[in-house]
Amino acid sequence: MTIAPDTRIAVVTGASSGIGEATARTLAEQGFHVVVGARRLDRLEKLADEIGGTAIELDVTDEDSVAALGAVLPRVDVLVNNAGGAKGLATVLEADLDDWRWMWETNVLGTLRVTKALLPKLIDSGDGLIVTVTSVAAFSAYDNGSGYTSAKHAQAVLHRTLRGELLGKPVRLTEIAPGAVETEFSLVRFDGDQDRADKVYEGIDPLVADDIAEIIGFVASRPPHVNLDQIIVKPRDQADPGRFHRH
Repeated sequence: MTIAPDTRIAVVTGASSGIGEATARTLAEQGFHVVVGARRLDRLEKLADEIGGTAIELDVTDEDSVAALGAVLPRVDVLVNNAGGAKGLATVLEADLDDWRWMWETNVLGTLRVTKALLPKLIDSGDGLIVTVTSVAAFSAYDNGSGYTSAKHAQAVLHRTLRGELLGKPVRLTEIAPGAVETEFSLVRFDGDQDRADKVYEGIDPLVADDIAEIIGFVASRPPHVNLDQIIVKPRDQADPGRFHRH
């Protein structure tokens, strides 16, 4: 990877669609060289060409894949932990352990792997920023959502723990917890069932990926002494994870 030494580098995981893709575009507009990582390399390469960034195939559940990402980066100024997702809506009694493993590997251990791998370079940058995209599910439980809510609670606590551990280091940490955002999230949760995914947003005006990307861009543009710890953002039509006004 050939990048001028003074170029600020932002890394965005889960960047092949949705919030990750929109965030990559926003940070590129702010002057960052954006390194986009995800498993769908064809999408990443198209995005990287459009924004003048770098595409790297990345599986956050694979130790070697994450290590390879860290090895090729000359520096890291911003890390956006966006890779994650949900699988299914099962009760605790009917929980699918494979779905739970996927959610914990992706949301929790994936965030841990990438953060651990890039943290020394974030510190060395002199003004590092870690943004972790959690969810309103990191604050509340809801019926049939125990796998996802427990993973998001764990991911959020991992991120919040770093806030204390890095006191005195030149790294800021922001947790962004979105409510209902219409992306591929529900399509993944329901294993490609488009009709079921569409019903999640039926009758509401949900957030869109650009809404979250704009917030991340704002966070990244704050001066070094300003740390926005937590930002919870929901559609006007949403009060809690499972409570909506549908019109």
